[in-house]
Amino acid sequence: MFTQIKTSKENKEVVALLTRKLGLGTENVIARIAYTYSLSQDKKLDLNDIKDAGGKEYSKAVLFGEYYDMYLGLLCVHYGLYKTDKDIGRYIKMHVDEGLQLLNEEVNERSNIDGFDFLTEKINSSLIVINV
Repeated sequence: MFTQIKTSKENKEVVALLTRKLGLGTENVIARIAYTYSLSQDKKLDLNDIKDAGGKEYSKAVLFGEYYDMYLGLLCVHYGLYKTDKDIGRYIKMHVDEGLQLLNEEVNERSNIDGFDFLTEKINSSLIVINV
C-alpha cells in the first residue's frame, strides 16, 4: 500500500525551481501537477526504469490531500490496476518524476511564462483536442 514516495535526487532541485518559477503554491502542488501531466501524456512507464529515491519525500496526505482516491483512480485506469496493487507507489513515484522532468523542459523553453498562463494554455489545448 502506498504511504509515501521520494522523488529522484535530480528532481529535488527541479521541484523547488518549478515552485519558485511558476508561483502556483507549495512544492506538493507542483508535484500533483507533474503527476497528472505525466499521466496525461498517455505513456505507460516501465517499472524497471524507476529512478533513485534520493530526493523530496511526500506522504500520501501531503502529495494528494483529500483527493487521493481521484489521483489513484487516474493511475488505476491508466494501467488497468486495482487500487491495492503492490506497485501503486512505484508508479506514482515514476509519474511524479517523469512529470517534473517534462514540466521542467517546457518551462525552460519559455523563460517568461508564469504558472497561471502555463496552466491556462495546457487546459485550452486539451479542450481543443476534446472538441475536435
